[in-house]
Amino acid sequence: MSCTKEEIERKRLAALQKRQNKVLIPNQGNSPRPAFSPSGPLCPSDIGPIRNGQHQNRNFHPYSKPGTSSNQVENKVPVGKVVTGTVYLITEDRFEVKPSEFCAPLINIFKTISSKSYDSSSKLWNFSINDYHELMKKVAPLSPHIVLGSLPAYVLKVLNEQTVDPNSIDLSPIEATLRHKLMPFQEEGVRFGISRRGRCMIADDMGLGKTFQALAIASYYRHNWPLLIVTTSSMRETWQSKIHELLPSVPLMNIVTLSSGKDTQLVAERHTEVVIVSYKITSMHTDLLKSKKFGVVIIDESHYLKSHKAQCTIALSGITKQSQRVVLLSGTPALSRPAELYTQLTLIEPKMFGSYTEYGKRYCAGKQTGFGWDMSGQSHLRELRLVLRRALLLRRARHQVLARFPRKTRETVILDQSLLQFTKEARDELCQMAQNYNTTRSSERHAALITYFSESAKVKIPAVCKYLNQLLDESSEKFLIFAHHRNVIDAICLTLDERCVSYICIVGSTPANTRADLVDKFQHTPSCRCAVLSITAANSGLTLTAAGLVLFAELHWNPGILTQAESRAHRLGRRGAVVARYLLAPGTADDHMWPMLQEKLNVLNDVGLSHDTFEDSTTKHQESKNNMTQFLSPVTKNKNDYIPGTNIRKDSIKPNKHKDNTNVTDDKTDDEINLLNGDEKLIDEFCENGDDSFFDKEGDELLANIDL
Repeated sequence: MSCTKEEIERKRLAALQKRQNKVLIPNQGNSPRPAFSPSGPLCPSDIGPIRNGQHQNRNFHPYSKPGTSSNQVENKVPVGKVVTGTVYLITEDRFEVKPSEFCAPLINIFKTISSKSYDSSSKLWNFSINDYHELMKKVAPLSPHIVLGSLPAYVLKVLNEQTVDPNSIDLSPIEATLRHKLMPFQEEGVRFGISRRGRCMIADDMGLGKTFQALAIASYYRHNWPLLIVTTSSMRETWQSKIHELLPSVPLMNIVTLSSGKDTQLVAERHTEVVIVSYKITSMHTDLLKSKKFGVVIIDESHYLKSHKAQCTIALSGITKQSQRVVLLSGTPALSRPAELYTQLTLIEPKMFGSYTEYGKRYCAGKQTGFGWDMSGQSHLRELRLVLRRALLLRRARHQVLARFPRKTRETVILDQSLLQFTKEARDELCQMAQNYNTTRSSERHAALITYFSESAKVKIPAVCKYLNQLLDESSEKFLIFAHHRNVIDAICLTLDERCVSYICIVGSTPANTRADLVDKFQHTPSCRCAVLSITAANSGLTLTAAGLVLFAELHWNPGILTQAESRAHRLGRRGAVVARYLLAPGTADDHMWPMLQEKLNVLNDVGLSHDTFEDSTTKHQESKNNMTQFLSPVTKNKNDYIPGTNIRKDSIKPNKHKDNTNVTDDKTDDEINLLNGDEKLIDEFCENGDDSFFDKEGDELLANIDL
């Protein structure tokens, strides 16, 4: 079993203390002998303070408080103790010390620092950053008994580094066509990027024009081109059209989209100024892209680079090291935890944070397990937030930059449990999956959640389709509906087909060159009411501001994916308010995923990478299929005139009377006439079965059309 350095030091000091504290007493020969002699143990009177002798302490008292003796040294440290402490930033000009345990000598040193401040709530001391070196100098002599971990060198460098004032930057080198289209807050983003020498991350909320800001920074550094743009496959054509629109001085023939091996020759040509490539193609043609020696690199949707071991991340790391300017764009830089930031930050400043292990131990509560390092936690998030904001990252929320930006509200709808496809076997299986998810170890928990999530999708399909029918009946507004599993998407499309509703569908297999046409159809065709979208394939890069409602038939385990999906409608260009509505089914994986999403959002909020919360959402319940009151007349006092269990008068259904009656109004449907002219057997079946046999969709519509 291996021991840490602190444990080894603690054991060494304990051994020294034990050796020094061996009780020695004088014998007849004036030579020391052990407290336990060969003849037997010593009496208690032989041990303890010496009462007769020159070294007698007359002020000794067995119940005296520590420190009352005049000969006791105030800052004496117990030899067998090892006290450690952590030092971290809490604001740009103050730091806090968190010792492993209470230590009087350390507190005495704290009290000598002029900028000291004690927080009674956390019971910790904090100081001005200007007194950092003084404090560390005073604590140093107490080593190895008291050891404080120092602030990382990059933190002190960031605090002391002199940066260019963004307000003093002249934006005239930017091409006039683009410069005149920048909004004031977008100009601030461009100035921030230039003040950081063109190496930064623009992490504004979705829909605030990060593309405009990135192209403006690239235009400012036009003398460093060629320009490389790395994005998703579906966004390559969009970037090409934006460059042609905003930077008209760049000839269209000098823009190359690398999509296959046939385009490699065009990339290598000297006149090529801009190359647009997807993440997958980047790892396939790394050597070609390195040989081009791009001076400016824009990486769109950079949150896809979560793993520092992925081939695409390794390829881009080699490319960006040769580049003078690197701009990363993402509305959700970290989807769930701080560990996802490391790869992106190293692309901007490769040597800033050191190794992944050092970063993880500092900000991810990294700990070594039998399976390697566990970096799934979080620690010192305030310090990480300060370092990012001061040196690398700019993030603004919509409400911070746009006073009149459309309001977004969140709602949760609890689906009717009687509509869920719950057989006894399915219910038992889901309960078993829930138990497995709760009891499995953390390394295997995600796999258990995926299985639980997949089986829950099958159960939710009937209730989701029923809610979709209710929504189509109640409103004519355009809306988006997101789902994850293919069977759920197919069921939604089938429901829309049965209702003859015009819609578009974008999933992972939808060709990239047709997505723009589908988006244009939804945006500008009044009859196209719905967009059925895959959460993972269509959560970014699309502008669907014609919709005022964003419906989620399923959840996703990453809150950043969901907030990005909401922003397909809630972005610049939307005039009205937007409602994000989540359909949750009790007894399924939703019970575990919804609170987990909020916990992950809280972590991102602490780092300053998110301003969202799911806690303020309002909760509604789906209208039950057994709720017939909306289709029936008000209840009257005389219940004997009505069929039991209904609001249908007994004399309103007379089969013999209406069988040959031809005076039926022309505006009644055939189903309505058949119901009014139905036989007594049908009526008896309805009365006997009550709530179960007739309360389906067709029965609801027929009863709704009865003229009572």
